[in-house]
Amino acid sequence: MKTRLTDVLGIEHPVMLAGMGGVSYAPLVAAVSEAGGFGCFGASTMGSDEMVEQIRAAKALTRKPLGVDLLTAMPDRLMADVEALIREGASVFAAGLGVPRDVITLCHEHNVLVLSMCGKVRHAVAAVEAGCDIVVAQGTEAGGHTGQVATFPLVPQVVDAVGDRVPVVAAGGIFDGRGLAAALALGADGVWVGTRFIATPEARSAPGYKDALLRTGEDGTTISRAFTGKTLRAVANDTTRHFDEHPEELVKFPEMLMKSMNGGWMHLGADENTEGVDPDRECYPAGQGVGAIHDLVPAGDLVRSIVAEAERAISALMTK
Repeated sequence: MKTRLTDVLGIEHPVMLAGMGGVSYAPLVAAVSEAGGFGCFGASTMGSDEMVEQIRAAKALTRKPLGVDLLTAMPDRLMADVEALIREGASVFAAGLGVPRDVITLCHEHNVLVLSMCGKVRHAVAAVEAGCDIVVAQGTEAGGHTGQVATFPLVPQVVDAVGDRVPVVAAGGIFDGRGLAAALALGADGVWVGTRFIATPEARSAPGYKDALLRTGEDGTTISRAFTGKTLRAVANDTTRHFDEHPEELVKFPEMLMKSMNGGWMHLGADENTEGVDPDRECYPAGQGVGAIHDLVPAGDLVRSIVAEAERAISALMTK
């Protein structure tokens, strides 16, 4: 399945792994890329040295392209980490929460593409005007940090605004090939998939995370500032309910993130062996597609099944 996105990234399938902090580490990134999709690290939960180690570990597993997602809201280490990902051979820098122009210039000087996460049309326009090469139009259905506009109205509006200049990738609530087919019908060039890839054997996860996804229905997530101080969609639990009832205890990012970590309800980056994680309080980011997840599927198989199902869906529409 070829689109502008596959051409720009040099990949086989227009399926991108979301750069999920605490989840998208070397085994998952390499599995997605090796299957013909595009693996992207979630480096916001990694130290700088760990990020380099993870990139090298993935490159030992696949020679195919991969990217790195960093939070630009943490500016103290951003430039150094971008320089590191360039040195280590990443082909894309994925930026959440805005992209400084000097970072874009640095990436382009080294033939690294810049991807920007956008929750509004004006964000996408600003990103392209700043020089970004790819925009991800992420609807509110997405897990993690998210905005207020839903995927279906957002994607075509972003396509109309900037799709003549750069590839547009759809994100938010996409969990199978029907979502890919729908995204292409809306004018997108591919999909950015997060939550569904957490429910894979290769995904790193804190204790209880994958089990929480398997038991949570489509109405079991909520948008809360309880974990980072920014609006974040996660599995609803005692923590989200507490801060719904006590909003005066919320503080801004990044102070709220530190409060969550020190308070013991934020362990993103932990693995299954980490002790002290309470599933009833823990931050488990998840999108509204979580209700469709019923089992763990190897990441490579998931990439291939998404593409095959999309092709069947498109073919079925052609014959009607």
